[in-house]
Amino acid sequence: MPPPILPPADLVDRARSFLESHGELLGWLTTGSLVLLVGSALALPWLVARMPTDYFTVSGQERIHRERLERSTHPGLRLFLHGVRNVLGALIFALGVLMLVLPGQGILAMLAGLILMDYPRKHEFERWLMAKPAVHKPLNWLRRRAHHPPFE
Repeated sequence: MPPPILPPADLVDRARSFLESHGELLGWLTTGSLVLLVGSALALPWLVARMPTDYFTVSGQERIHRERLERSTHPGLRLFLHGVRNVLGALIFALGVLMLVLPGQGILAMLAGLILMDYPRKHEFERWLMAKPAVHKPLNWLRRRAHHPPFE
């Protein structure tokens, strides 16, 4: 068996120096990713249970869009909330990218950010994702646990 390949000493020294000089930042990033991990574990079942059963269908998306437009929300407030939702989604997506190398569920955070934001062909992406049994089954399991009917 060949001996393990050890990194050059200068690389180890540079990594140690980086960690020492950026320790506080790395601590905050780690704390933030752990908070997001716990928050997403608590929020996901609640959010999935609140979604309409036809959310991932074309007719369901059309109905939801029509209902949003019919609400008597002030147009300025609607635009503000739309912006907040997109900024929050972009922030969660960016934190998910960081969590690919920090503790946390990076890919799930990135997906949550993508689902929050509005962008072209978003609903097609959501339907494609829901067509995967690895996604569809666990989400319907969460709905069953919350005593809600499965997604269509």
